[in-house]
Amino acid sequence: MSSMANLEPKHFNWRMDGRVVVITLDRPERKNPLTFESYAELRDTFRDLVYVDDVDAVVFASNGGNFCSGGDVHDIIGPLLDRDMKGLLEFTRMTGDLVKAMIGCGKPVIAAVDGVCVGAGAIVAMASDIRFGTPEAKTAFLFTRVGLAACDMGACAILPRIIGQGRANELLYTGRAMSGEEAERWGFFNRLVGAEELESEAIAFATRLADGPNFGHMMTKTMLKQEWAMSIDEAIEAEAQAQAICMQTRDFGRAYDAFVAKQKPVFEGN
Repeated sequence: MSSMANLEPKHFNWRMDGRVVVITLDRPERKNPLTFESYAELRDTFRDLVYVDDVDAVVFASNGGNFCSGGDVHDIIGPLLDRDMKGLLEFTRMTGDLVKAMIGCGKPVIAAVDGVCVGAGAIVAMASDIRFGTPEAKTAFLFTRVGLAACDMGACAILPRIIGQGRANELLYTGRAMSGEEAERWGFFNRLVGAEELESEAIAFATRLADGPNFGHMMTKTMLKQEWAMSIDEAIEAEAQAQAICMQTRDFGRAYDAFVAKQKPVFEGN
């Protein structure tokens, strides 16, 4: 296992708040677009979080009143026009790998969405476990508006599972923006928070999760991923095995001891 400090990402901002790592994109003057470098570094960081032992939850926050404006028009979209099919597929697989890494990182990820959240930014929010938004947030899967299909980075598979097929169809076909109120009503945002409190509320929520039981959270996230492709019978058996593993943790015993003593359990993640 290693420390978050050993990763030292250079193409986005990060800081530790207790055992929560807070990530923001670092180009607020352009509403925080992604670049080739930040895409790849975010992917690598989320992959490495599996092996980081001083982070128990992640907050992907907004910066300067906006979450993310998607892929940078000049740094990404322009150069893509000069790539051949092999080069284009390398890019689309790399961006999809970011979603795979977020889902597979073993830590709860909370998105704190303010302002612009479009394109790949909307995908990052979608790939998070929990989403807090502001009334001013505008979320758009705008791929069809730039002449592409809406099947980008898992959107056609994941978004319908969050907000329902019909609502997802509308957003994906039209590329229109979903308002903050609409996003909460449709279940995309777990809650709406004022812009001034957004990040602190997300960190407070992440801190509650980071207090444990973190092995149980890791197993929960693992099973949420694996059970997508399982039958009900397979899922019930897989959950039986996962729960039996969790029953061997010391945190399970700590919870019992605390219940007997009428105290709040203090989890240690083992």
